[in-house]
Formats: sequence, C-alpha cells, structure tokens
Amino acid sequence: MLDRLNALYPVRYTALALCVLFTLLSLFAMVGFGVGGLWFLLFGGLSALGWYDLRQTKKSVLRNYPIIGHFRYMLEKVRPELRQYFLESDTEATPFSRSQRSLAYARAKGETDKRPFGTQLDVKADGFEWLNHSLMPTTLSTPDFRTTIGGPSCSQPYEASVFNISAMSFGALSANAIQALNAGAARGRFAHDTGEGSISAWHRLHGGDLIWEIGSGYFGCRDEAGRFSEDRFKANALDPQVKMIELKLSQGAKPGHGGMLPGAKITPEIAAARGVPVGVDCISPAAHSAFATPMEMMQFIARLRELSGGKPTGFKLCIGHPWEWFAIVKAMQETGITPDFIVVDGAEGGTGAAPLEFTDHVGAPLQEGLRLVHNTLVGVNLRDRIKIGASGKVISAFDIVRAIAIGADWCNSARGFMFALGCIQAQTCHTGQCPTGVTTQDPVRQQALVVPDKAERVYNFHRQTLHALQELVQAAGLNHPSEITADHIVRRVNENDVRLLSTLLPTVRPGALLGELTDQHKVFQYYWPQAQPDRFGLV
Repeated sequence: MLDRLNALYPVRYTALALCVLFTLLSLFAMVGFGVGGLWFLLFGGLSALGWYDLRQTKKSVLRNYPIIGHFRYMLEKVRPELRQYFLESDTEATPFSRSQRSLAYARAKGETDKRPFGTQLDVKADGFEWLNHSLMPTTLSTPDFRTTIGGPSCSQPYEASVFNISAMSFGALSANAIQALNAGAARGRFAHDTGEGSISAWHRLHGGDLIWEIGSGYFGCRDEAGRFSEDRFKANALDPQVKMIELKLSQGAKPGHGGMLPGAKITPEIAAARGVPVGVDCISPAAHSAFATPMEMMQFIARLRELSGGKPTGFKLCIGHPWEWFAIVKAMQETGITPDFIVVDGAEGGTGAAPLEFTDHVGAPLQEGLRLVHNTLVGVNLRDRIKIGASGKVISAFDIVRAIAIGADWCNSARGFMFALGCIQAQTCHTGQCPTGVTTQDPVRQQALVVPDKAERVYNFHRQTLHALQELVQAAGLNHPSEITADHIVRRVNENDVRLLSTLLPTVRPGALLGELTDQHKVFQYYWPQAQPDRFGLV
C-alpha cells in the first residue's frame, strides 16, 4: 500500500507541494485581505525553483528531490572538509577513495582534474606506490589504446579499448542507466559488458559494442527449465552488436554465492531480457549446470565460440581455491582448447547487494588473483594465446597502469562509470530508492537520469581517463600501455625501504610449470601436481 501511495505521490516532492500550497494561500491572502505579499514572493520563488529543478537535465538529485536537493549542493560550496564529511561514504573514508571519486566526477563533467598543493597521499605510508618516469618522455599521437582479443580458434577478433564498462545487469541498473552507458560506449568506441542479466532492448537502442555475459542462470539463452539452450544462445550471439561472449564463473563481490531476483521486481522488460516469467522468483544458482568438470567447461567454451560464429569467447572468475584454477589450465592443455580471454575479478569489486561476509572476506583480491592467472599461463606457454582483463575498483589511469603491470591486457570498471552516471554512493541500490535514478526500476525515480546528458558524461570519463593514461605512458618513456611491467612500479614497504613491484610479486618463467617445480612458489609446488583436468577437487 505504501509503495502504491509513493508511486502516486512521491514523498520527496513534499517540499515542492507545500511551497505551491503556501503560494496559493499567500495569493488568496494578498488579494482578499491585502497582506501576505512577501510570503507570496518567497513561496512563489521556491515553487518556481522547484519547477525548474524538475525540468533541468544536469543534476539527477534535483530532479528527484526538487528544492531540498539544493542543501546537498550548498554543503559542497561551503568548504572541502564539510563536503567530505557529509557526502563521502563511511565505508571508504580514506583520502585515496575520496580522491578517486572526485576525480571520476570531474572527468565525467568535463571539469579540470588538476589539484593544487601536491599529492594528497602520504608518501611515507606503507604501501604507497608510484610509477617511475623517464628523462626521455615519448610523444604519442592518440590515447585510443587498443588490444586485439581473439586466439587461434577465433575468426572474429575484437579490437578492444584498454578501458571498458564492467558487468552491470539491466535490473540492477535502470533502463536509463543502461541507455546512457551504451550510448557513451558507442560514441567512445569502447565495450559495454551486459552483466548476467542478458541483453535488453535498452542495450540495443544505441548500438554500442556489447560483451554478453552468461551466468549460471543462462539468462537470454535458457529453456523453460532454466537449462542452457543452444538455439536461444545463437539468436543473441550472432547479433553484430555482440562482440565477445563471457562465461561468468564467479564475481569478486560474492564469489561462490548464487542469487535471487524476487518476482515482485521482475517487470515485463526484465522478463523479456532474461527469458523468465513475469512476477516469478528468478534464481541464479551458485554453480553452472552446463558442465561439471574443467574439461567439460573447455568443451562448452568451444561450443559457445562455434555457435557465435567464431567470436572471442572466454570466462570471468574471482580466484578462490588455486587448485581449481590449475585444473582449468590443465584442461586447456589436455583438450587443446583455450579461451580467447579471461577476466579476473578482484574481491574488492562492488555489487548492489551481497552478504557482508562475502564482500569483505571471500575471494582473492585483484593483485593476488591477477598475478596467479598471469603467472600460470606464462608457466605453461599459453599467455600469448589468451588475453587477460582485470576488474575490481579500477577507476583512475594509475589503476589501469598498475593492473597492466601485474599482468592485465585491459581493464573494466563499474564503479567509475557509475560515478559518471551521477552515483553518489547513497548505498540504497537494493531498496529501489536510488536518489539519482541509477539503480532503481521506479519509473519516476529513473526519469531523473537524463540519457543524453549522462551519455556525454560516460563518454567524457572514458576519454579523459585514457588521456591521463596517455600522459602516464609518455612520462614513462613508453609507446603503449602493454609495455608497462612490474619493473615500472615502486612500492614503499616501510618507512625506510622501497621495492620494485617485480621484486615483491611472484614471477614464473615461460614454460617453468612444464618441468620441475623445485624453484617455484609454494602454491605451485603444492597444488599444481594435485590438480587434475577432469575434476575441480583435489586428487
């Protein structure tokens, strides 16, 4: 009942409604009794302001919260300390996270990203990192850095940007948010990952490149029983807008955990995209049903690639048990089937809703997971056939540099592009009460997100971030981000000692895992011999 009343009359419009009411009362008093002129001017002015807030297209908060939303922007104008105190999330109350967020906002809005008075970080703090620069910087003609994704069995390789939109489903995001992301991606020629909620009509509207993510629910390619359907997969996969196929094994925010979208939230649009009934609880199992062993998984990937017409096909995972990852690699060796790419999702990645224990304590962080995947593929001489993507709190150009130094070929970002859409991290994603229209299916709330304006911000954020990446690559004396290695990054390990990242992270020589393991890291010595291609468990 409350939801219905709120739909008919959103409570957040109360300030505007009261101002209009008092304007009318003041007008009546002024005409009938000759008093109330000042009140009429005051409330009439506020009513006009509220009407303007509803009609303007630049600020989502004001469109959803006319008049009262100005208090937020008033706080921003007072001084930076108050802005940080009132507007920053307690869960990320560090100078680094605040700097990242304000950086994303500035770049999306086309504002300057320059900051006065030097670094905002404590250069003496343990863990502080920097990029070594060259005294002979290079000069590059374009920041449009790309990497070719597609191995020997791929007939339609994809020239991907090194910075793309990470997986976020329609249903988790609003229709307007999906439109703005895809329109921005189309303009900037970078890729938009659909998330496991499949391809909706809003993904198709603006024609941006899509990476179709397929989760354990097989949304968009499932039969009535929830099993994988080749015919339905093929119908979507052959769409020219779909550039790559990504099989999701797990995500960093809640690896090993399934999910359920309550039937009450399954609108006809969401049902059409996912291929599920309207109003019925939609289950995402924790594990896949299309395969049960690493070898079956490789055969499934090969079949997906064949059905898609030879498009790049790979998988995404957050690293958990190392022997399960090793088993997948051994299945590649046994079958001769290799994915075209692997996306490593760090445990620090975000989600709209997940149990606290999973977000905080399950899964390997991006550094450890990415380095293990990179080293393993190097150790079996498969690294040159498989490209690696990285995701997990990647926002700035330095985040991209660091991920590439550890072993990535490209990066995906969800958080950064949500900031570009206007997300203020109100942390109400799971309630449907998103104040900026980014993560709600409420048709009134999501109207606050004006697609053309936010698509421009998505494009700006990508373009400005790649421009910053270009400047970093030039400063290091390099010609492409792919030339960055762990030898270029320095980390402070204590007050009086700094080390190259290459000396701190495990390194594996090409082909080293094909012979004796005596000089390898203990994780390889102990788990590599026990991993088997025909099972995910230990021997």
